[in-house]
Amino acid sequence: QVQLVESGGGLVQPGGSLRLSCAASGSIFRVNAMGWYRQAPGKQRELVATVRAGGSTDYADSVKRRFTISRDNAENTVYLQMNSLKPEDTAVYYCNVEAQVSPWETGRNFWGQGTQVTVSS
Repeated sequence: QVQLVESGGGLVQPGGSLRLSCAASGSIFRVNAMGWYRQAPGKQRELVATVRAGGSTDYADSVKRRFTISRDNAENTVYLQMNSLKPEDTAVYYCNVEAQVSPWETGRNFWGQGTQVTVSS
């Protein structure tokens, strides 16, 4: 199977920055899309950003021009650089990876354990 280990969350003041990391390991044949989701208290989980194997990216409108997603294919790691953070960015952030564990299977979604990001003065 595939394990995802996240790091980089924490408490930051409004206007500050954080960088999240998520490393995928285990029985991986190929990693396809990688992304970040978030879930605030009382709200549904929402997509923050994704990066495809070819490098193309998508962002939620609320984070465009503030967040940047990137990946290191050699390390099967995805990053989320978050700048100009706002209190409304406070949430648990989850890494999501679509990966194939063998060449004979279609991609499956795997989730990280989540990392808390709190933006507060």
